[in-house]
Amino acid sequence: MNRILTVVILFMTLSVFSQNENYNVKKGAVANGYDVVAYFSNKAVKGSKKLSYTYDNVAFHFSSKENLNTFKSNPKKYVPQYGGYCAYAIGVKGEKVGINPKTFEIRDGKLYLFYNSWGTNTLKLWIDENPEELKEKADKNWLSITK
Repeated sequence: MNRILTVVILFMTLSVFSQNENYNVKKGAVANGYDVVAYFSNKAVKGSKKLSYTYDNVAFHFSSKENLNTFKSNPKKYVPQYGGYCAYAIGVKGEKVGINPKTFEIRDGKLYLFYNSWGTNTLKLWIDENPEELKEKADKNWLSITK
């Protein structure tokens, strides 16, 4: 009996620690379960758990087998910047903040996600305040966060 309990506890511990803390997976998958490939067609599309793929120890959901296969062929291209946390918050405060998966930007071939709730749309702030400068700050802050 004790041996079974030990195995269960060990398995639960490994499950908790196997997720990469540098990804926003609060809703069970990166980008709150939205299809990261679909963003590159300028669409925010909810993915399906049935079309899930684990990359870098975190789950990604897709809306079609085609998008899943596209991701598998070049995952680094589609992974959101800053682990899927709000790009604006990473740039301005160096803090991991959740996102609204419908608020995004593709800039220089990369996916950026943003917080948009309670009257605050950080994508609008990002664009209005000089996105190139904020991106530089976010890149530096992200390096510090992920050390």
